[in-house]
Amino acid sequence: MVRRVTDQTSFAETLRRLAEESPSAPVVTDAAGTISRLELDTQSNQWARALAEKGVREGDLVSICLPSDRRFMVAAWAVWKLGATPQPLSSRIVPAELEAILDLCRPSVVIAETAITDAVPCWDTTGAGGLSVDPLPIKVSPSWKAPTSGGSTGRPKVILATSPATVEPLLQLAALFRVQPGDVLLTPAPLCHNAPFLTTTMAVLSGGHAVLMHRFDPESTLRLIERHQVGWLYAVPTIMNRIAKLPTNVLEAADFSSVHTLFHMAAPCADWLKRWWIDRLGADAVWELYAGTEVQAITVIGGEEWLTRPGSVGKPVVGQMRILDEDGQPAAPGVPGEIFMRPTSDAPTYRYLGATARVINGWESLGDLGWMDVDGYLYLSDRMTDMVLVGGINVYPAEVEAALEAHRLVESCCVIGLPDDDLGSRLHAVVHLAADVSDDELGTWAAQRLAPHKRPRSYERSDEQLRDDAGKMRRSAVRESRLDRTTA
Repeated sequence: MVRRVTDQTSFAETLRRLAEESPSAPVVTDAAGTISRLELDTQSNQWARALAEKGVREGDLVSICLPSDRRFMVAAWAVWKLGATPQPLSSRIVPAELEAILDLCRPSVVIAETAITDAVPCWDTTGAGGLSVDPLPIKVSPSWKAPTSGGSTGRPKVILATSPATVEPLLQLAALFRVQPGDVLLTPAPLCHNAPFLTTTMAVLSGGHAVLMHRFDPESTLRLIERHQVGWLYAVPTIMNRIAKLPTNVLEAADFSSVHTLFHMAAPCADWLKRWWIDRLGADAVWELYAGTEVQAITVIGGEEWLTRPGSVGKPVVGQMRILDEDGQPAAPGVPGEIFMRPTSDAPTYRYLGATARVINGWESLGDLGWMDVDGYLYLSDRMTDMVLVGGINVYPAEVEAALEAHRLVESCCVIGLPDDDLGSRLHAVVHLAADVSDDELGTWAAQRLAPHKRPRSYERSDEQLRDDAGKMRRSAVRESRLDRTTA
């Protein structure tokens, strides 16, 4: 039986205790197989010593540019054991983006398969095998993570958590996320993103078993759920959408019986897609969370409650939220405005490197728009920077994208505003299709679901998915490239 740790012990102490209780218990599975608790503990001891030889010291940041497999987690635990802070980055990061991040935080080492920068030392994870597997002196990272975000602007920033690498805050989040002791968690999205990194870490600290995917594939996801009897599934609407659009025969053969919780976040979820999953798993199994990496506040809503308030992302369960109008005054119930948040305590939950928070009277904004009903339930509209003014009317691209992505052949979609002499802006939809669909068919589909001012005036095809595996897209970058093309 798994014994959950509930005191303020360090990550390193918790892993060692779990390894002593059940050394052979599986802890991380990837395409290469499974490693046990003892293997994660001892290998991360070796990697910690290798990193120390590279100059990593307590309080340092260490960038991890590895694929989403066991090595990523071994690296993270090695960093924590030195009292340093892991900074998750994509293994496919381009040099220019990496250099911009290095300028912000100057990590002591970059862990990557190949040397990708001359600015700081790089380590390719080799050469640690002969080092001691014995435990290291206990150290606690002052900040347990430092994920990056480009937001809607595309400019990188580092979000340094103020919570140290002690287990109690993560176990409290695990309870909020409905992670059960000993659960098998499947994380189809890359570990370089905040939520997958968070939930995979929670799995280990909860005495669970984390199943990782190098790259998301809908049919492979179904096979992993059945093979490992996954109980807890992380998802974003992109993942949910691609699974829901699998062929009928594939879905009929799928076994979801082990899944007690699907938790989705990171992007707005279309009404039809939410209902599809509720029909598939049951309302009590489908849960949604809204928060930023900064975690000033969190809302959560379960499927049962959502059916009574379709479209809501719930009420704040951590911190506080309010809606402010353009004058910075509280908006009335039902009136859209900018979402502002603050923690319930005076202690900050994060610190920016490379950015400054938007603050009004102690309330912070992440740039999201939404409204609250009379009972305090939050409903999202879009990001403030992505809103398009069409003929003087506010149009939220996320609403238009959700309508188009409900089409069975639309894999993903990005809606932007382009200049228009008559309306000021017109909507332009970039679509990635599973098969050929004409503009007329897309236009008819939109006309059946959207008011005239919300319908795209033009369509463009993309050969690639427009959302990444975390369900994110940068509309501003898409718009800028189209504007540059028009100018040229």
